[in-house]
Amino acid sequence: MSDAAAEPLISNDRGVPHDVRDRYDEDDNESIGEDEVDESALLSPGLFIWCLTICAGVSGLLFGYDTGVISSTLISINTDLSSRPLTTLDKSLITSCTSFFALLASPLTGILADTYGRKTVILVADILFILGALLQAWTSTVGGMIAGRSIVGAAVGSASFVVPLYISELSPSPFRGRLVVVSSLFITGGQVVAYIVGWLFSEKLHGWRWMVGLGALPAAIQFVMLFLLPETPRYLVKAGKIQQARKVLGRVYKTDENGTKLVNAVLRRVEKEIEEEEDAAGLRGTHDMAKSGWRAKMDRIQDNFSQLVAIGGNRRALIIACMLQAFQQLCGFNSLMYFSATIFRLVGFESPTLTSLSIAITNFLFTLVAFHYIDRIGRRRILLWSIPIMIIGLALCAIAFLFINLPTEEASATAIAGNNKIWPLIILFSMITYVAGYAIGMGNVPWQQSELFPLSVRSLGSAMSTATNWGSNTFIGITFLPMMNVFTPVGTFALYAGVCMIAEIVIWRIYPETAGLGLEDVGGLLKDGFGVGNSVRKFRERNKKM
Repeated sequence: MSDAAAEPLISNDRGVPHDVRDRYDEDDNESIGEDEVDESALLSPGLFIWCLTICAGVSGLLFGYDTGVISSTLISINTDLSSRPLTTLDKSLITSCTSFFALLASPLTGILADTYGRKTVILVADILFILGALLQAWTSTVGGMIAGRSIVGAAVGSASFVVPLYISELSPSPFRGRLVVVSSLFITGGQVVAYIVGWLFSEKLHGWRWMVGLGALPAAIQFVMLFLLPETPRYLVKAGKIQQARKVLGRVYKTDENGTKLVNAVLRRVEKEIEEEEDAAGLRGTHDMAKSGWRAKMDRIQDNFSQLVAIGGNRRALIIACMLQAFQQLCGFNSLMYFSATIFRLVGFESPTLTSLSIAITNFLFTLVAFHYIDRIGRRRILLWSIPIMIIGLALCAIAFLFINLPTEEASATAIAGNNKIWPLIILFSMITYVAGYAIGMGNVPWQQSELFPLSVRSLGSAMSTATNWGSNTFIGITFLPMMNVFTPVGTFALYAGVCMIAEIVIWRIYPETAGLGLEDVGGLLKDGFGVGNSVRKFRERNKKM
């Protein structure tokens, strides 16, 4: 047989260097052993990772600020927009349009993050934050306000998806949970800042314009800082930029002898995973130019979607991620973020914006609790322990509303304070209890979503689960005030408590423990089922070794 006849019809040599694709012989497979990829010996993330996390986390600050500031804005606008007081419909549209456009943006940015990189999406989000904040500050109509909030919504949808993904792909596995929680800390910190700014400007003429306009400042600062940050090593490997990925991993794991071995092992694992994905997708043996054309990219998107829903492990990851994100919103938390000042005014507090600050501070402080424990006690257990606290807070809030006669007009709400002060204080206490439980678990764990997905569908899967979050958020934002009118506050908060009970049961049944696992290891848990029992047992074994 001639040499030509012996060659395969489709060559595996695509012009890619042999040291990238063709080094997976038996020795190399053995070298990717558990001892060599074990990251448990790492004592701290290191200054480089902390700097990246904090710089990326500014997007979380913007996310939190823009969701928190609307509470103070709604009670400060008065007749500044369209020369009339805001109606219930106006308030619902102004709040819900943000989450609706976040819902629309999330799937699109998932595709863009795979095509152009995670960092590029954060840059685009910063531009949208700036444009949306300035439009809100300058508008004089309800329609203009809705447009500005919609632009901000697109930015929030992009940032809320890509920042946890960016941090997760850069983080060593022992610290991944805590570092992703840093993004949530920035979100809750942004909400605290929003309420402080709202309190400072609430009594000033047209002060609400400063409230919304100041959101442009952190976005501009982050836009500049991002030019100093690297792309994630996993995206770089996927894009064929192996040496750049090696440099970034070298800074993540430091460059001593043990760090170099770990970098090589992680790099080989990522490359191996990509090679297997391309084999599964039929892309191996395809010329690079053919893979980069627009038609090829569309085919790749369709193929990724097919892999996401058709492959059992990917489908189970999507079910878990979407489930967590849906429950995070359907439990009603963001109704407090959007309407807490309105609620506290209704029950008779003289300074509703300042009272709302207690909610934001509670959220921030108990997110610190999550930061400390999420990798130590695990994602699953922290959820199962914290949701009952949320149920107690919501149930107590519903009971307290039974003893308050709400006014038909907001203007007469302050009269309640003189009649009975104890029940408004119980409502405040119950909301603080609820928010504390939420911040410990449900406010943070769903954003660990990217660790559930393999690299080939990580962006798309994370984007779809983030879209589920914002779809549920839109539903809560547009239905909360009508539900308060139709079902009364008692029925509304009782309904949210019921959702939390369902969440507790579903999480107990299908959510495995992923703390401490490498990103390339999580997929094994979901390969043949949800793997709850096996994951809990292995987590306990890992903890005993530490």
